[in-house]
Amino acid sequence: MQVSEQAAQGAAARELGAFLERGREQIAQRWADAPLFRTVFTVSRDEAVEACKVVVEALGEVASSGRLEDVAAPGFDPAREQLGRMAASRARRGVSPARIANEAARLRAVTAELLRGEELPDREAQDALLALTVLMGALRLVIMETTVLAGEELIARQRQQLLEVATPVISLWEGVVAVPLIGTLDSARSQVVMESLLQAVVEQRARYAILDITGVPTVDLLVAQHLMKTVAAARLMGAECIVSGIRPAIAQTIVHLGIDLSPVLTRSSLADALAYALARQGIEISRRAAGAAPR
Repeated sequence: MQVSEQAAQGAAARELGAFLERGREQIAQRWADAPLFRTVFTVSRDEAVEACKVVVEALGEVASSGRLEDVAAPGFDPAREQLGRMAASRARRGVSPARIANEAARLRAVTAELLRGEELPDREAQDALLALTVLMGALRLVIMETTVLAGEELIARQRQQLLEVATPVISLWEGVVAVPLIGTLDSARSQVVMESLLQAVVEQRARYAILDITGVPTVDLLVAQHLMKTVAAARLMGAECIVSGIRPAIAQTIVHLGIDLSPVLTRSSLADALAYALARQGIEISRRAAGAAPR
């Protein structure tokens, strides 16, 4: 009995694969009007139809192989690539994975309607519809997988952009650049700080680079090590790096951790660091008395 059932399932899968191959054009035309495709390919309907053909062809290959439930079946690869681009487009518009899954589920009804029009014998028609349900369930899982991956990639890109925005490099004077740090420092942000500062040193030919940590609440061993690496990297690029804004609490933490910052030039504030950099370049800043006429 089990052997006959497996044979029937295999025959149904092959019949479904043949149907998907025969009806690829018709199915693609119907799918192109479905929300899953229509909301992505808004410029040209022909582009939507071609995308649908890729997915239908992939489904036909999976069905013909008999691996209806296997989301890792090689036949899904072309569809996964196409669906990944679509999922990324939908994710950028803020569409939730649940909504995308519901849109994918609607494709089954359209395909089942066309399959019923094949006028197959009742038993074969039932088996083919069951095989279609299983196959579309696997497709839905593939779509969910690609949607989640696209969402994760989008979040990673946005996080990188926020890190870059949160670590601006400011030109204070000719040959003097500064990075005012605010908030918690971690490995990822410390790496962005180093890259941004070194890039600014090269582009502006800066001789002095200031890392101001006045807005950093705490400094641990890892953060201190990143600061040391940044200072060393800037020195290799020909710039003298100054760390400013070390508050009393942070100074005590550094001492308790046994961190040696003796190779690092420090100043109590950003203003002091800038004054030092200007003085080193032979630029004198004098304070004018109130009411005195400028010279």
